[in-house]
Amino acid sequence: MQVSTQFTISIHILAYVALYQDKQKVTSDVLSGSIQVNPVIIRRLLSRLKNHGMITVHRGTGGTFLARKPSEITFLDVYDAVENLKEEGLFHFHEHPNPACPVGRDIHHALDDKLAEVQKAFEDKLASYTLQDVLGDME
Repeated sequence: MQVSTQFTISIHILAYVALYQDKQKVTSDVLSGSIQVNPVIIRRLLSRLKNHGMITVHRGTGGTFLARKPSEITFLDVYDAVENLKEEGLFHFHEHPNPACPVGRDIHHALDDKLAEVQKAFEDKLASYTLQDVLGDME
């Protein structure tokens, strides 16, 4: 199980925007320089963050701005916006356990509720941290 780098890159993007949106024009090229990843990746993540109401991107004069206060953007918001694990969940079950085997027959029953509980605890913990927490540790 591993959350992709999209999550931490997105937190980096949001922190940069929060700190510099009023000081300079924050573009995908500027963000790319800070994060040291291809601007195409930044643009894709900016689009996802925008679609989830965390940022606005101004055309014309340009620039990226937070759409919500840092205290209102949780890690869970970011996770939901950029990770593709949500539909499947953190745990992906092997597709076809042998129904003739006593373990294969009962493995879903034995694990499903437990894994759902772990997933919920993970999401609850993500919801407990905000972008403001990150900014507070940077200042």
